[in-house]
Amino acid sequence: MLDEINLEILNILQQDARTSNADIARQVGLTPSATLERIRKLETNGYIQNYEARLDGDAMGLGLIAFIFVNVDEPIASWEAGHHFAEIPQVLEVHHITGEDCYLLKVRVKDTKALGLLLKERLGAIETVTSTRTVVALKTVKETFNLPLGEVSLE
Repeated sequence: MLDEINLEILNILQQDARTSNADIARQVGLTPSATLERIRKLETNGYIQNYEARLDGDAMGLGLIAFIFVNVDEPIASWEAGHHFAEIPQVLEVHHITGEDCYLLKVRVKDTKALGLLLKERLGAIETVTSTRTVVALKTVKETFNLPLGEVSLE
């Protein structure tokens, strides 16, 4: 399904999802109807999952980013704790990982007090959580969801 034109469309959309269909068509050298058909197929086939606005956490008063390594006591094939973590609004990412820890969470909160409450009241309330280690980000140099499309092999 992926070809050079589809990758070009995906790149345009991941840079700015508000780019009009006509502008995308012009950039890739197709008619607007052919471009729209390709975009719909990319959506249907799961290449495009969602369109959303990226908000500035600092401007919203959520300036503290922390990464929390979590150990849980649950069967290896179970991701029950991961599903609980995903329900917490301050948790932006949940990764089941290898190594000493079971999960890596990326969280965004107002300050260290809010982080402490999150650790104690939300993560601490999950029965299978046995320990956590938290790392606070002092400065974010890069934060993106854009995929490196130049590394994608074409079918």
